[in-house]
Formats: sequence, structure tokens, C-alpha cells
Amino acid sequence: MRRRDLLKVVVGSTATWPVVANAQQAMPVIGLLDLRSPDTVVDRLRAFRLGLKESGYIEGENVAIVYRWAENQVGLLPELAADLVNRNVNVIATAGDQVGLIAKKATSSIPIVFIISQDPVRLGLVASLARPGGNVTGINFFTGELVAKQFELLRELLPAANRIATIINPANAPSTERTVKDIAAAAATLGLQVKTLSASSSREIDAAFVTFVRERYDALLVASDPFFSSRRVQLVNLAARHAIPSIYSQRDFTEIGGLMSYGSRINDAWQQWGSYVGRVLAGAKPADVPVMQSNKLELIINAQAARIIGLAVPATLLARADEVIE
Repeated sequence: MRRRDLLKVVVGSTATWPVVANAQQAMPVIGLLDLRSPDTVVDRLRAFRLGLKESGYIEGENVAIVYRWAENQVGLLPELAADLVNRNVNVIATAGDQVGLIAKKATSSIPIVFIISQDPVRLGLVASLARPGGNVTGINFFTGELVAKQFELLRELLPAANRIATIINPANAPSTERTVKDIAAAAATLGLQVKTLSASSSREIDAAFVTFVRERYDALLVASDPFFSSRRVQLVNLAARHAIPSIYSQRDFTEIGGLMSYGSRINDAWQQWGSYVGRVLAGAKPADVPVMQSNKLELIINAQAARIIGLAVPATLLARADEVIE
């Protein structure tokens, strides 16, 4: 499919979702921009709408949402952001580090409320957490900074593990650059041999696992990334097929059979995001709304996944888990 035709499909994909009412109803409009496809974030969208409701906004009743999904094609994001700007939506809600940066480049007047895993000051999205300045504020959930703890959990799960593979997405440069530095620092501190491979497509994920299996690494860490979240079924299935003990940043992976996850409670963060969008929609100025740092962390262990690959999870680790999936 040609790029132009695909863009029409992506923009037109809102047909299956609540869209802007006619002009006579004069509802405020939120433009929601995400790198992924809607089917990969169903639970998170539910949490987002709950946050909106807490702020007094119910989709279809007193607010409309225009959804723009890039279907994991980064190159479409600038055009989708421009489309929302041209529609003159009241607020642009962006999910992901790259998405926030692209939206900020597209407009300096329409309020932008982001949800990201990296430091928004370092990324250049805001001037400071307390006083963002400009037209941007949002939610910063802790995921990108947790690599060292994830390595420690793998070492506790597998005391003899010394060679650990990691997989990153080079297409998501803002997050990946920070993650690579975190991986190197944590590996040096813990004395680990780490192999980092890149994957920005389904085919490259398959190729990465071929390398992992061939080189016989002890465990795998999957970096936090929207693309990997959208490909979580593939990642979890490959890890199970090759009996690779793996850790992820989000419970979405462990809920479908991944071994272990440690990171922020993403649904809670999306609910906070929805509340923040509602707050800005009601008239709050992003420049004066402090960035909220969502710091609720959780360790999830899938005991059934461990049994399938013949792994005994230490009782001490099970006892520390926030949830054990049987």
C-alpha cells in the first residue's frame, strides 16, 4: 500500500471509534495521537476515559475524541499531528516520547498533554517539572530508569546468570539513547556481560531471537517501548518457545504468559493522564500545571510461565511480588 493511501486508512480509522460530533453541538475536542494501533491499548484507553470522567468529561456526551493511530509507522506521526493541528482540536493528548516531541514541533499554541516514560526536561518537552512553560505538560511514568533493578531481579531469579541479552528499538531514538546508557551502567555495576540487539519490525524481532538462542544467553530483558508493547504476543511466544527467562517493563506481558515484569502501573498512569487532559480542557494552562510523576511500581511474576520453561522461582522473590499469576 502506498504511503498516501495508508495515511488515509490511518486517519479514517476513527470510523470505529467515537468521533467529533457535528459543529452544532460545539463539543470540545481532544486529539489523541499514538504510535500504536487501538487494539493494543484497549485497557489503557479504558483507564484514560475513566480519568477523563473523574475530571467531568464523558466521551460522546460532553467531549469528543479524534483518534490518530500510526500503526507502528513512525514516519506517519508528523502528518497525523499536522492533521490534528489543522482540525484545531482543543487539546492534543500524546502517548510516547517521540509522539510528544513531534506534536510539540507541530504546534506552539494548542495545549499538549503527554504521557511518557523518559524525563521530559531532558527530552526538551518542558522547561522544568514544576513549571513546564509553553503549551506542554503531562504524566511521566517511571519505566526507562528501571533497567538496573530489572537486571537485579533477573540475577535474583537466576543467581548463576552472567550473560544477559537485551532488545531495544532504535527507531525510538529519544528513549533508546537513554536506555542504552542505563544498560551499560547497570551491566558494569553488576558485572554482567550484556548483548544488545536492535529490532524495529516483527522480522527483526524474529532475527534477534535467532541470535539470542544461537549465542546461548542466560536471560533476556525487553526494553520499554511502545512498539514492543504492540508486539508483546510475538515477544512472549518466542521467549516461551525457546525457554528464555525474560523480564519486561509492563504487566501486559506477564498477563499473556511472560515470565516477569517490573515497572510502573501503566493503567494507573493512563488514568492520571486522562484526568490531566480533562484539567487542561477545563482551562488550566499547561505552562502552570506541574508534570506529574507516576511512581507506583509493581513486580508481577507468572508462575505458570516459569513452570512451562522448567524454572523454579525462589520463594523469596515470590514473596516480594505484588502479584503472582498462577
